[in-house]
Amino acid sequence: MISFIRVAVPVPTLDLLTYQVPEGVALPAIGARVVVPLGSRVVTGIVVDLGAAASDGIAEADLKPIRQLLDPDAFIPQDVVALARWTAEYYAAGPGETIIAALPPKARGERADAHKMRRVAAITAAGLEALNVIGAEAGHSPVSGRRRGPLPSRQREALELLAGTPAGIPTPQLAAQGVGADMVSRLATQGLINLRQDRVDRNPLEAAGSFIAAPADEVRHLTAEQASGLARLHALADIRAFRVALLHGVTGSGKTEIYLRLSAAVRASGRTVLMLVPEIALTAAVAALFGRAFGDRVAIQHSGLSDGERHDQWQRIRRGKIDVVVGTRSAVFAPLEHVGLIIVDEEHDGSYKQEESPRYNGRDVAIVRAERAKALVVLGSATPSMESYHHAMTGKYERVVLERRVLDRPLAAVRVVDMREEYAAEGPAVVLSRALKDALAARLSREEQALVLLNRRGFATAVFCRQCAGTLDCPNCSVSLVVHGEGSARRARCHYCNYSSRVPAACPLCSGPYLDHAGFGTERVEAEVKRACPHARVARLDRDAVRRKGALGRLLSSFRDGATDVLVGTQMIAKGHDFPRVTLVGVVSADVGLGMADFRASERTFQLLTQVAGRAGRGEQPGEAIIQTLYPAHYSIQLACRQDYPAFYQRELQFRRAMRYPPLVSIINTVVRSRTFAGAMDDAADLVQRLRQADGDRGEVRVLGPAPAPLGKLRGEYRAQLLIKSTNRKRMREALVAAIAARPQLQRRVIVDVDPLSVL
Repeated sequence: MISFIRVAVPVPTLDLLTYQVPEGVALPAIGARVVVPLGSRVVTGIVVDLGAAASDGIAEADLKPIRQLLDPDAFIPQDVVALARWTAEYYAAGPGETIIAALPPKARGERADAHKMRRVAAITAAGLEALNVIGAEAGHSPVSGRRRGPLPSRQREALELLAGTPAGIPTPQLAAQGVGADMVSRLATQGLINLRQDRVDRNPLEAAGSFIAAPADEVRHLTAEQASGLARLHALADIRAFRVALLHGVTGSGKTEIYLRLSAAVRASGRTVLMLVPEIALTAAVAALFGRAFGDRVAIQHSGLSDGERHDQWQRIRRGKIDVVVGTRSAVFAPLEHVGLIIVDEEHDGSYKQEESPRYNGRDVAIVRAERAKALVVLGSATPSMESYHHAMTGKYERVVLERRVLDRPLAAVRVVDMREEYAAEGPAVVLSRALKDALAARLSREEQALVLLNRRGFATAVFCRQCAGTLDCPNCSVSLVVHGEGSARRARCHYCNYSSRVPAACPLCSGPYLDHAGFGTERVEAEVKRACPHARVARLDRDAVRRKGALGRLLSSFRDGATDVLVGTQMIAKGHDFPRVTLVGVVSADVGLGMADFRASERTFQLLTQVAGRAGRGEQPGEAIIQTLYPAHYSIQLACRQDYPAFYQRELQFRRAMRYPPLVSIINTVVRSRTFAGAMDDAADLVQRLRQADGDRGEVRVLGPAPAPLGKLRGEYRAQLLIKSTNRKRMREALVAAIAARPQLQRRVIVDVDPLSVL
């Protein structure tokens, strides 16, 4: 009897496809990989449903059979398959492209047990016997039975080396000790050693250990607040039912220690732990802490690992060899069984939201996974998202508060510098205020460290002509090109499509020779710090500085070890790092995000300033933060200086309520792309009309637009935008999906962002 299965294939926007399972072929398990025909191609898909019937009006005889069954059992656990299907539905994405997020590299078409192998040499009994033969009257050869002379000295040394490690030594290690491949082959031919192939699990945790300077046996004593919070979370975990807790602790209050102890308790109960962090930069340090606590039962999952490392770590998780997984947002799909605790550190961070389809939020998917596993979710942050804090204040989440730093260390003292006064005194080109330069000099004289933040990359943000006022723009996107580098290496680059060109000597519009730069980024700040402090050891941390593998780890280790005095960077330096010798944080252009046409601009500014100020004074010396701004009276800046989150929440909630924005309503941001501006606007207008017709007189769904998107042209395509608001998430999502389905030719040209963190 022919059976039918539904398969998710890795093609964006494509729904599940039905295939035949030929007679004589075992019915695959949900989560197994199958090779299937797709048009003129052959692809690897994941089985997501069994016993399916032919659909979409296609006769059973016309359904194509699978080509090959790759796995006898599930490759992806069924609960992870179900989670991926939910993610695809909720975020209006194709199930195939969502399933990809749950797959490790090298998973398409390879056997599930494919691993890196290494050759290992081990001494044999004959080799041991040969070592015991002394002098010219040697015994009979174990291979041929013929009498032979004594072993050459180099062979004897090699056998003595192997005799000290009966289990064997990998041949690369032997080569490093002078035992080359020729000698290994000669000894094997004589029967004195055996060669075997061992599977190697590439373990990134070995490199992660260098991030932690504290001794392994250090005893950390909990504060009264920590002990009370841990007890509440223990009680929630012991219920073995779905619960969400917001751990709201000021920077430096010891949230990580609570994570470790709570994880130990959950692990002791026979369940596993998933620990999510927002940035790859944080993964190594957190993984090293967990590795110290739980040994080799810890795995890492993030995109910064090599394909081989990710593959091996994923397979160890899948085989049940792991109790704790530490990773970025994609780790939410790790094949971990018996999950009892999910921790989402810095839960407010925008990095948990994926920027391309499927545009899922790792935090929210983690909550759904915990609900299905009947597990506890702990959302940790000093600056919670408005949504999470609102849920805590309305009783949907438990709220655990840590108001004091460990050892009662004071929060950093904050000074606000009004840059209008600096411009009046020093001129419009000033980058570092007098207060910040003086503070840097003072810290360097005391051999302390400093962080300087500007959340903008590059040397200058624009090139303009003083003769015709024209700017150097990207030919593919409606943005100015950003200048990177100095001198002859200076180039203008687009941060969206990566177009770049040399900075011209004359204006390309009027040929005028009067080109000048406007604005500045981290490269310019780095240069200004070096100029103000010529003897300081200065480094920069942004996406441009850490493109090469390992660069991020080396840079952070250098700063942690004291080899760098001042670290200049973007928001990457503000997230969760613990540098005890940092006593000064400077923020350049603190208001850089306030001018963006985004309803979350104030929230992001408050979070960033509070987080970066919290990097100062985490050791024995008190900390200071100097914030440079043109808007010193703005409530997000004033309240960040006081680290007064409750006051910020109340003030921001007034704005959100008046304008009907989250957390009081849900929104979907929809962008329509086209080769022409008129085409984008017309197609967007058609979607708006269909949405309003579907809502009718109910008034449940409010549609704003269409309008030109804030980024009107991107990668050569024009963009029109519509914003959908409703308190009924399901209804507005279904209405949008139906409207797009009525225009199939639009599917590949529409971006649907459910619960967006940005509407730009």
